[in-house]
Amino acid sequence: MEALRYETLQNGVLRCQVCPHYCVIPKGSSGICKIRYNNNGKLLVRNYGRVITTHIDPIEKKPIYHYLKGTKTYSFACMGCNMRCPWCQNYQISQITDATQFDKGIAYQPMDHIKMVKKYALPSIAYTYTEPTMYIEYALDVMRLAHEHDIKNIWVSNGFISEESREKLIPFVDAANIDYKGDESVYREFSLGHEDHILSTMKAFKDAGIHLEVTTLLIPGINTSHEMINHMIDQLIKYTGKETIWHISRFYPAYKEQDRDITPYEILEYAKETALDKGLKHVYLGNI
Repeated sequence: MEALRYETLQNGVLRCQVCPHYCVIPKGSSGICKIRYNNNGKLLVRNYGRVITTHIDPIEKKPIYHYLKGTKTYSFACMGCNMRCPWCQNYQISQITDATQFDKGIAYQPMDHIKMVKKYALPSIAYTYTEPTMYIEYALDVMRLAHEHDIKNIWVSNGFISEESREKLIPFVDAANIDYKGDESVYREFSLGHEDHILSTMKAFKDAGIHLEVTTLLIPGINTSHEMINHMIDQLIKYTGKETIWHISRFYPAYKEQDRDITPYEILEYAKETALDKGLKHVYLGNI
């Protein structure tokens, strides 16, 4: 499958436009994600239609609390991510660096997902568990079919999406949960992303009328200082307004952060009370 967006530079070198890394990829090489590669001047995708997991989950597990409340959602993922967070909860299927692994999984045609949703009479599909932008070509094919069959699309993402990809996605996204990790220092030091792109994605979704909820995993020593928490609340209000739903999630040791402490409950409470004091109307603690 050819990649959604890229441009051709000199001597067959390509610039991928799917995410804000904008990887410049010589012939025979891959981008940072290892999923898109330059095959003799054409950018191809390794994980199209290779589904690594499917589940039926309560929509609140995404978490989405204020949209299709009390329903269940059909959820699926293909491998891959464009960030490298050392605390990733789903690292086995997201943090893949061996390009030969991306064709693992079961081959699903886009219509296969629609048939599953109809079989169980579900109202929505969630693109989740890994970073769906990494399989955006496939996701869009499923999302178009979903709308044709009156099924809602829920995008669960790190928000590190290029402007070009956002334009393609927005007409088909009905609700989204975006992961917001902290200020620029957190993204630069740990995650291989940039805060301004995540905030821009939130604002673009909000301005387009997409139902938006935001999740922050509070990790001791990384994003739990009072200064950091206040910064995140101020940015959420600035970019998305006081009606935005904010989920504050508790950290437990995972992946490369096995020795880090569980988030103290007092920090979670501080973040919630501070957000409410500053005017955010919907704040929830999760993973407790």
